[in-house]
Amino acid sequence: MIKKWYFYTTLAIIIAFLSSGFKPLKMDSNHWFLIKNPDGSQYLYPSQQQEDYTNLNIPFTGNLFIGFKEAIGFKESQGKYKKINSLGYLGKYQFGVETLKTIGIKNSPKFLSSPKMQEKAFIALLAKNKWILRDVIEKYEGKVVGGIQVTESGILAAAHLGGAGSVKKFFRYKGSRYLKDAYGTSIRSYMKAFGGYDTSFIIPDNNAVVSAN
Repeated sequence: MIKKWYFYTTLAIIIAFLSSGFKPLKMDSNHWFLIKNPDGSQYLYPSQQQEDYTNLNIPFTGNLFIGFKEAIGFKESQGKYKKINSLGYLGKYQFGVETLKTIGIKNSPKFLSSPKMQEKAFIALLAKNKWILRDVIEKYEGKVVGGIQVTESGILAAAHLGGAGSVKKFFRYKGSRYLKDAYGTSIRSYMKAFGGYDTSFIIPDNNAVVSAN
């Protein structure tokens, strides 16, 4: 009986000793984790405050092209490749069937099921619109028209919304006409919201099409 008591007492002591070695350190003891840099800047993350993470815009893309296309994709469909709206526009960037035909896509179901094809289609349409609107871009980029600071990316975004013809009409009337799509979204709102992105690598091409691969 004594041996059994001695055995369990010893076992309890050993367990208690081992457990104490695995207790997590208190965060308060690790002040080095959030200290300021010698140059005066401060590491904000990781932070102990949960609310510090609620308003982060990650990833940050600045004016890079990826930021441009993802911003338009989110505006059009919240980035959903299989989205079909009430007017029958398709995919992440909400293409109309007739617009797809102009860049060589005639199989709408295949287009809707292929994120790769949708991304290629977006690039192809940008290239085609950049060719159609090349004179407009050259003439108005950097100027203020109708209260909007005109940029190449803003022009291309507006063309994606309402077509190149509507963009030409916007400039013909010096931004005074309220041109909008079927849902009431205006050309000028796209020109403003998506201005300032880098679309310089898009090569103007009136014959841009999407390959079947």
